[in-house]
Amino acid sequence: MPILTAEKLIIAFHKLSGFLNHPSDEFRNTIDSAPNHNAWFTVDEVKRSLSSLQEMLNLTALEKWFEQITVSQNPKSVGLILAGNIPLVGFHDILSVLATGNIAVIKLSSSDSQLLPALLKQLIVFEPLLSDRIVYAERLKDFDAIIATGSNNTSRYFDYYFGKVPNIIRKNRNSIAILNGQESIEDIKLLGHDIFDYFGLGCRNVSKMYIPEDYQIKNFFEPLEQYQDIINHFKFNNNYDYNKSIYLVNTVQHFDNGFLLLKEDEGLSSPLAVLYFEKYKTLDQLTEKLITMQDNIQCVVTNTTVKLDVDTVTFGQSQHPQLWDYADNVNTIEFLNKL
Repeated sequence: MPILTAEKLIIAFHKLSGFLNHPSDEFRNTIDSAPNHNAWFTVDEVKRSLSSLQEMLNLTALEKWFEQITVSQNPKSVGLILAGNIPLVGFHDILSVLATGNIAVIKLSSSDSQLLPALLKQLIVFEPLLSDRIVYAERLKDFDAIIATGSNNTSRYFDYYFGKVPNIIRKNRNSIAILNGQESIEDIKLLGHDIFDYFGLGCRNVSKMYIPEDYQIKNFFEPLEQYQDIINHFKFNNNYDYNKSIYLVNTVQHFDNGFLLLKEDEGLSSPLAVLYFEKYKTLDQLTEKLITMQDNIQCVVTNTTVKLDVDTVTFGQSQHPQLWDYADNVNTIEFLNKL
């Protein structure tokens, strides 16, 4: 009887990377129809997500990742409750379950119900042994472990229903940028990707930035002009108009460049089309403050040396995670290896 091995999985995952570079006509049709199912999933943003996955699944990275993985020959059923805020956001969890030899029991998000099945269908073509390791379920039952992604509100529901089995339950997190005032124009242009990619809907998107007390806002706004077309997307535009009107009616002080609102605020989670900012005196003081908030931070985008127990990435790289960049800083593979 054929056995699923690390070598077979590496080959299959790497073949999928090649497929993403040269997709079939059938998969191209799935990409083109994505906006019909979710208006946020424009063709450009779907292709952005696929490109990131294609980079992630390079052979060198896969071989390095699998050094930490034990492929179980006694598979456990792992329920996956997936988010749908950005295209294919749940793919890494599925990949992790399959890589460890387990069975992915997938509850798809209604916001991303087309792309993932199409991609996994192709993965099964590359490795038919995975056909009985991928199961779709409207309602999860008979599982040995759970990985659930949701909000702070849904996490309480998840805790209640799934707390008795091994679990990873993810809550709201946001990403931040730390500027020191020495950034080049190119740095800020790259930071624009961290802010605007996927319309800012991802937990790895920057929703808050920290700036020195004497920082000139125009140094931030001017390099971002290349992203102004984002305002032409009707749902993003609606959010921009709504938040702008709220600020104007309530005379809330803010900066406005025509497609992004900048508001001074101590919060981390800014509304869509809004970026919060906060001033700091010294990086040491800022670091101390962020340590108390690290459970709410997904990653930090900066070119400064900031010692935090969260991901630190350079400008423009927040939406290009590696295989070992685990959400919420919880090692999914370590969790699955212990089942």
